[in-house]
Amino acid sequence: MGTDTPKQYLPLRNSTVLEESLACFLCHPQIAGVVVALSADDHRWTSLEISSDKPILSVVGGDSRAQSVRHALDRVRDEAGGEEFVLVHDAARPCLGYADLDKLITAGLASEGGVILATPVCDTVKQVRESADGWEVDRTLDRSLLWKALTPQMFRMEVLHEALQFCIENDREVTDDASAVEAIGVHVKIIEGRSDNIKITRPEDLRLAETILQQVSKSSLA
Repeated sequence: MGTDTPKQYLPLRNSTVLEESLACFLCHPQIAGVVVALSADDHRWTSLEISSDKPILSVVGGDSRAQSVRHALDRVRDEAGGEEFVLVHDAARPCLGYADLDKLITAGLASEGGVILATPVCDTVKQVRESADGWEVDRTLDRSLLWKALTPQMFRMEVLHEALQFCIENDREVTDDASAVEAIGVHVKIIEGRSDNIKITRPEDLRLAETILQQVSKSSLA
């Protein structure tokens, strides 16, 4: 992002990326509470003033995504009081729509394993190989079978815990939680989500997120 400030704490609208990412969950009646995994040297979290009647807890994350989610999941299991399901969301996805979250929860409650939000791949996708003078196309993939994984992703709590533990113990790198669940042979279903549920990765993504959130606000007021 070209800044010393972690991207989740960059300003967005009148708050931060992280606060916008939490907002949709805090206003949904089926969400019992939130746990945020933080870096060990995070000194910004306590300065946020987030108003909610739901518990907002924090844990220190780990050296990998799987470890960070597992730490948060351990806290959830301690606090859950019989809840069976958990959702995992990227702190840098501030544009999640309420309708998508609602749709995911409905499907997730009927799932034995897990359900994720995803969007069909619309671009032509090339698989490449390295050659003597750079990269070259190896083959063109069938995009009709390709979907881009989004978050949140919803799982039965014990299924996700088992999956993360398996990947950590076997040094399996996972880039999302569904891939951990897939690694233990559990089928994960897909719910089509909105393509504007973007992840903040580059500076221009902040401007795009601002525009998306402004449009959502206008629609809500219409």
